[in-house]
Amino acid sequence: MAQAKTGDTVRVHYTGTFDDGTIFDTSVEREPLEFTVGGGMVIVGFDAAVTGMEPGQKKTVNIPAEQAYGPRSEELVAEIGRDRLPPDLEIEIGQQLQVGLADGEQAVVLIVDASETTVTLDANHPMAGMDLNFELEMIEIV
Repeated sequence: MAQAKTGDTVRVHYTGTFDDGTIFDTSVEREPLEFTVGGGMVIVGFDAAVTGMEPGQKKTVNIPAEQAYGPRSEELVAEIGRDRLPPDLEIEIGQQLQVGLADGEQAVVLIVDASETTVTLDANHPMAGMDLNFELEMIEIV
């Protein structure tokens, strides 16, 4: 039977959980996830986990943070003056903002703290530093 390899387009059902069992995402109630193995469309550890799987095969994997969204980086947390934000912006802890970077790219940041004069922004992915668990089922190699 065919095994998924780099360059193959595959369809996979998955359920992703944190170590405490909390489900953070699942495709079970939707269409399977379709992607090209090795195409950079999913996290590195997910790509590696489906490589070699055959249609109909199921498995459970633990993907360490380094192969998921990477470690948390304190360099991606910055305190800025409120005067650098639009004056009409209502600041709320937990709010996400899209900001422009020096190189012209856009980034999503999370407001993690605020005072009368400053706002602390975190550009880490929300799952940075976390090991992730996935239940995988290879539906088909397209």
